[in-house]
Amino acid sequence: MEKRSLWKESSMFSVMTIALVLFSSHAGGGFATGNQANTYFVNLGWTGIVSAVISMALLTLMLKEAIVMYNSRGLKSYKELFETLYHPFDKLEILFEVFYYIMVVMVIATTISGASSALEEYFSINYSLTVLIVGVVTLVFTIFGAGLLRAVGGLMGIGILVTALLIYVMGSFMGDGMFQVVKLDFSLNGFSKIPQAVMNGFVYAGFQCVQLPAMVSCSGILKSEKEVSTSMKISFVINALALGLSVAMLLTWKGFYSAVEGGTTLPTLTVTQAMGFKWMTAVYAVLLVLCLISSGVSVTFGFVSRFENMKLLSNVKSLKLKRLVIASFILMASMLLSMVGLTNIIKYGYGYCGYLAIGIIILPFLTVGAYKNRMYLKEESFKVLTPAVEEL
Repeated sequence: MEKRSLWKESSMFSVMTIALVLFSSHAGGGFATGNQANTYFVNLGWTGIVSAVISMALLTLMLKEAIVMYNSRGLKSYKELFETLYHPFDKLEILFEVFYYIMVVMVIATTISGASSALEEYFSINYSLTVLIVGVVTLVFTIFGAGLLRAVGGLMGIGILVTALLIYVMGSFMGDGMFQVVKLDFSLNGFSKIPQAVMNGFVYAGFQCVQLPAMVSCSGILKSEKEVSTSMKISFVINALALGLSVAMLLTWKGFYSAVEGGTTLPTLTVTQAMGFKWMTAVYAVLLVLCLISSGVSVTFGFVSRFENMKLLSNVKSLKLKRLVIASFILMASMLLSMVGLTNIIKYGYGYCGYLAIGIIILPFLTVGAYKNRMYLKEESFKVLTPAVEEL
């Protein structure tokens, strides 16, 4: 009985761990800037909160099917996952490869652009110069200090999340007042924006699918379909609450930050400054820049690791030189892209990739993937993904 109890405790720990991994990945620097929420939800008024909830429901439902498919069959890579999903049209997995690498470049670009915009706004440094500084810092840490940043990245992530959530809760009852804004918008628009809210929910969930490879690769600690389902339900509640709060807060301050020059680029920072808590603004600004750089380093390092053994660089003997070449290439491309601005990258780049992901990731997993999983688990009587663990 004691061993069984320990297994249950371990099981719940695993469930919460994966739920929080998704929360941390989603609510990183890009989420904390407020730009994504402002671009996709705030203009929808009160239905923007509904749209945010829809997006998190779609994302967690899709990830649930992806993780079950990955773990139940003992798959080793996201390539094998999409070959399984698309079978017998295995070659279609290239569609996800295209989506993923485009999104990687844009994610790095947004981290550079976001950090540069924060430095420009808070420290009044020229944007082009800050792009160069952030790009060089990211390159140096990718080659020499990726391990260090990954080690402290979790602490920085917790810091930015706690600070951002504090800002959301406090800010929602300041400004124009959350309930007054929602009431006024409903009286003016009613349910007229619901169709657009549903579509924006799909698009937002679509570009968030860039997290899929990382999520399935760390999900091996979930040992049953029930654990996967429970983990994603918990993650849905956490993510929907946080994203919904951010939208509610930005709704109450929209009239202010949209009237400030550059206010829509980093709306959360703009609102924080207006709230008058100088210590909170300072802490938030520093953590935001550090988290954005940390995220950029992590994504860049992952890209470098994927291509450092390519044949084209087989004559280069030094591993650090290989990484330098690859990292320099991807960072230069991302720095150039960052010059169009954070808002344009999120609105157009993320938006188009979001539409692509609806067709090649979300709908396939929620239909074909769900059917294949149900049939596979039924045929194999596969109740526990790793039976040996239950013997503990």
